[in-house]
Amino acid sequence: MKLLEHEAKKVLKEAGIAIPAGFLINVPEELPAHLPALSDRIMLKAQVDVGGRGKAGGILMADPATAVATARELFSRKIKGLPVRQVLAEEHLIIRHEYYLSITVDRSSRQPLVLFADAGGVDIETTAREHPEAIRKDVVNPLLRDIPPFMLRDLLGTAPKEIGPAINRLYHAFCDRDAILAEINPLVTTPQGVYAADAKFIVDDNALGRQGITVNRDLSEREREAEKHGFSYVELGGNIGVIGNGAGLTMATLDLIEFYGGRAANFLDVGGGAESERVMYAVRLVAGVPSVKVIVVNLLGGITKCDEVAKGIISAGISQKVIVRLAGTNEAEGRLLLVEKGYEMLDTMDLVVKKAVEVAAS
Repeated sequence: MKLLEHEAKKVLKEAGIAIPAGFLINVPEELPAHLPALSDRIMLKAQVDVGGRGKAGGILMADPATAVATARELFSRKIKGLPVRQVLAEEHLIIRHEYYLSITVDRSSRQPLVLFADAGGVDIETTAREHPEAIRKDVVNPLLRDIPPFMLRDLLGTAPKEIGPAINRLYHAFCDRDAILAEINPLVTTPQGVYAADAKFIVDDNALGRQGITVNRDLSEREREAEKHGFSYVELGGNIGVIGNGAGLTMATLDLIEFYGGRAANFLDVGGGAESERVMYAVRLVAGVPSVKVIVVNLLGGITKCDEVAKGIISAGISQKVIVRLAGTNEAEGRLLLVEKGYEMLDTMDLVVKKAVEVAAS
């Protein structure tokens, strides 16, 4: 789950990384009480979960005389379609230099990967694309509590050694908070020291409970409903609904849809041993996606019984066409139930997907 900037900065502050003086406000009228603690120039930053917030008009500068009016203007905006409900008011830092620092997970080695560049800010993506050599990288063994000094020297290059502790502290926060991304962009040097001028933090969804987070804000309402029923569910944006059992089979179905020129609307894995009621909820959930024109049900019966799957499909009573491939335990019974109700049954995954793509295109 992505943390908002003020939440990410709280994590950094607790890890010992300096952040600008700032206050979270919910309405412009809360701002005057905090102005004495801020500088003569104030940064007003919309707390919305989007990238490129600054270029989209989500960060404004003001002075004490214009701060309330500027905050009112920011609260009235939508940043990439999202309304501004909270604003972080911060002191303006006198910046000597901007750096880029992040830690993520290197999937090949399955270890934390630290990235550092001498140029941070809004154009870091351009730097990474056009000058990848400008970003220094090191993989850290997660059994190490601290990043070794030789690795810090390698990452810093000619950057001030005072930045080293901030890198190490971000690594501590990354490990302690079960993060999959911890980013400071920019990490800045000022006359007062090293500060995190901005921050991004993503906590592993599987660790939310351990981190004391009870609601995953990144989930849509439909994804929340799927979580309640125990489905593995992801929205994808196409018009072909997909229901399978087992991540591998469901992913293979998505790949085949793409291969034949279709677009999947979702990934839904009902899991093993799904009974009729569980299947019914899955079918209704996918049918509730406005873009879905046809649904592919592709299940292999092992501990999942095909007749239970068939009963669930029938009980769902949806308007969209459902094309089914069942194989395995109680396959004959399941086929008979569906054929009697007029559902289209095909023998292979290939045939099911081809037919679904044709229906979706019609």
